[in-house]
Amino acid sequence: MSENIEKNLLKVREMTIEDAEEIAQIEAENFSKPWKQKDFEDAVHSKNTLYMVIENQNEIIGYAGMWLVLDEGEITNVSIKKSCWGQRAGTHLMEEFLKEAKKRGGMSFFLEVRESNLRARKLYRSFGFEEIDVRKKFYEEPVEDGIVMCKR
Repeated sequence: MSENIEKNLLKVREMTIEDAEEIAQIEAENFSKPWKQKDFEDAVHSKNTLYMVIENQNEIIGYAGMWLVLDEGEITNVSIKKSCWGQRAGTHLMEEFLKEAKKRGGMSFFLEVRESNLRARKLYRSFGFEEIDVRKKFYEEPVEDGIVMCKR
């Protein structure tokens, strides 16, 4: 069942430790080897990370995270609740996420994505990411190649 997103009520903000449990639930819904709640709690406490959530009517519907060192960002997580797919929540999140990363000095960004995740690859390409490498058998459960993408 699809949730109805109120575009004018979408809000992107920095993640807090209180968000970790809800984010871990979305992570588990979308990934075969998900990060745990503690992983997100640890990420929030690190000084070299940027983690943001997107809310629809005050409910978290997605998140994105990266390590940001000097001018380079390594995007570690991007995920939207399945019930909200296809409603441009991911686009709105990525716009605000990359804007904030650039404010913090980020100039180039890297990520890996499953070869079969065509929806995500299309989203990343729309933000100027290019496919630059293939990591053979990078993912498990199921085993699959990872596509390395970069935005400069």
